[in-house]
Amino acid sequence: MYQETNAIRPLYVAVVGAGDASGTLYEKAREVGRLVAGRGGVVVCGGLFGVMEAAARGATEAGGTAIGILPDEDRGRANHYLSYSVATGMGQARNLAVVCSGDVVIAVGGEYGTLSEIGLALKVGRPVVALESWDVGEHVVLATSPEEAVEKASEGAG
Repeated sequence: MYQETNAIRPLYVAVVGAGDASGTLYEKAREVGRLVAGRGGVVVCGGLFGVMEAAARGATEAGGTAIGILPDEDRGRANHYLSYSVATGMGQARNLAVVCSGDVVIAVGGEYGTLSEIGLALKVGRPVVALESWDVGEHVVLATSPEEAVEKASEGAG
């Protein structure tokens, strides 16, 4: 899961989704994080809970890296699975920083905040894979499992 540039670097995958996720959705996001890390990728997320925590947890449990882009001014509310956290003080505006930090975006579930991240990702030219998330037609690639989502992300969502 490496992207060609002047120097080889890992693919950064922004994983977005609801801050309140449990059960099956949490486990799917955790598996996405684990699979991204297993391919040498870096997980970028909003740094809080729900899908964000699950993806960070999966990545770090697999020995990978998870970066959280936080809405707050300090790291006090960050989830405990992050390798690194960035305090922005930007509130929901940090959604743009999250999607711009990824080379590709995987949306897992989600509500209106996730929809905004999908829209922002598409606006700045990031491919989007949706796993049990918003189906906005031809603009996103739909996946039915964490494995398929990560595979499509590694292919550039094509």
